[in-house]
Amino acid sequence: QVQLVESGGGLVQPGGSLRLSCAAAGFTLGYPAMGWFRQAPGKEREAVSCISNNGGSTYYRDSVKGRFTISRDNAKNTVYLQMNSLKPEDTAVYYCAASLLNTAQVMCDTGYDSYWGQGTQVTVSS
Repeated sequence: QVQLVESGGGLVQPGGSLRLSCAAAGFTLGYPAMGWFRQAPGKEREAVSCISNNGGSTYYRDSVKGRFTISRDNAKNTVYLQMNSLKPEDTAVYYCAASLLNTAQVMCDTGYDSYWGQGTQVTVSS
């Protein structure tokens, strides 16, 4: 049974940093593409960043480029999202996603055929 468990969310002041982690379990057919999505109140879910199964390719939405960094440690079955220079508009529930069927780019573009974590709240406020 596939399971994704996020951690690392919280309350941070503007300009601060957080690191999200997502531990994956149950993938027995190889390493999945993985990514982070977010959903703010009253808004649609949007892709934040995705990473290929070997970590060789990464994708970011324009608004987080240069501030966020996605990485993964396949030995630990974990993907990370380092978030720096946080802004109030980054406030949202952040969800981890994983897909064995799609590439990281397709997963970021569509979110289809993905497993999802339960989400972790990130609040950026003074």
